[in-house]
Amino acid sequence: MDRKTLLVGLGALLLILLVAGAVVLFAKPASFLGTTYGEPYPVASEIELSRSDGSNFRLSEMRGDIVLLFFGYTSCPDVCPTTLAELKLALAELKEAEVARVKVVFVTVDPVRDTPERVQEYVDHFNTAFIGLSGPQAELVKIWQAYGVYSESVPGESAASYIVNHTARTTLIDPQGNMRISFSYDTPVDTIVHDLKLMLKNQPDRQ
Repeated sequence: MDRKTLLVGLGALLLILLVAGAVVLFAKPASFLGTTYGEPYPVASEIELSRSDGSNFRLSEMRGDIVLLFFGYTSCPDVCPTTLAELKLALAELKEAEVARVKVVFVTVDPVRDTPERVQEYVDHFNTAFIGLSGPQAELVKIWQAYGVYSESVPGESAASYIVNHTARTTLIDPQGNMRISFSYDTPVDTIVHDLKLMLKNQPDRQ
């Protein structure tokens, strides 16, 4: 190999190394795809309701885990089953150890029909690890207001067949109890998976 060829080769190698270094140095860090809350992140309001087994659920006791919070009702014809099915699919894309660090919580907007038992039975159809909650109207109203959840009953053909128009978004609460990301209805599953993995990557394992 002559000197000229050697110098050209070394020059090309140096150029490749410089380009690679620049890409690493100036590459933008991965960012969330869902709608993010600005800093300082709002602290998720406490949710304290009864589980189907009679025990008390407290959102604050979920600290250390990611919580995906959704408000809906068991008689919902479309939005709620679609959302729960998509959350089930999203968790299926995670590793077992990652799934253990994510909790899905479903709170009713229809306490007249939705008992704690009925809500839990409903979410069990999607994933038995999902948590379904209900409670007294007065307590739920406070929770809905704290999370900016709108709900309105629309009369149906009979008194029992009404539907409930309600806010349809899923809120991701980080392990520190802060509201970090909002996913609108029909957000692609891949988007939810991406943000869950990124959040899990940036958080230490729960001790």
